[in-house]
Amino acid sequence: MPIPVMRGFLNLDKVPEEKLTPLISRRIVTGEKEMVVFFKIKAGAHAGAHKHPNEQISCMVSGRMEFRLGNEKRICGPGDVVVIPPGVEHEAWFPEDTEVIDVFTPPREDFYTGEDTYLRKG
Repeated sequence: MPIPVMRGFLNLDKVPEEKLTPLISRRIVTGEKEMVVFFKIKAGAHAGAHKHPNEQISCMVSGRMEFRLGNEKRICGPGDVVVIPPGVEHEAWFPEDTEVIDVFTPPREDFYTGEDTYLRKG
């Protein structure tokens, strides 16, 4: 399935919300060269260890996550930002309800094919 490219003005509430698990949902906005993903994650969720060829920047909006980037682990909260280079393994645990905005370049094809199994196990 090709990645849908969006243009112009959007309202986030009108972007379809995808429920990956009972604990993880997301809204995806995709341009030609980048993707922004608005995650809502409930307490107890886990984004399993994974890596991808996309550069990623994660911005904490609310809540808390324990994040492992390579061999380093940190507790992240509102205002924290994580820059994840391509090919670096990472994972996250969510001890409380959390909102995160992730930016990827290029867009993640696996988000449209269902191959993002590390999230779907949540």
